[in-house]
Amino acid sequence: MTTMITVRYDALKDAGAREERARRAAETVAAYENRFAKIETDLGIVKWMVGFNLAATVALILMQLRH
Repeated sequence: MTTMITVRYDALKDAGAREERARRAAETVAAYENRFAKIETDLGIVKWMVGFNLAATVALILMQLRH
């Protein structure tokens, strides 16, 4: 269990949740955090792809206007 999961687990236990439910809830939140981290990584890749595509398009347009 990572630190963040442990903190959530302890908070849920202190709030009165049963041990198994607190553990499952903390693991579920950690799974969502992992999914969001993957989405952020994918978004960074998409930004680079769009930037490269934009630069290539501008270069092609400028080449056409030069002639």
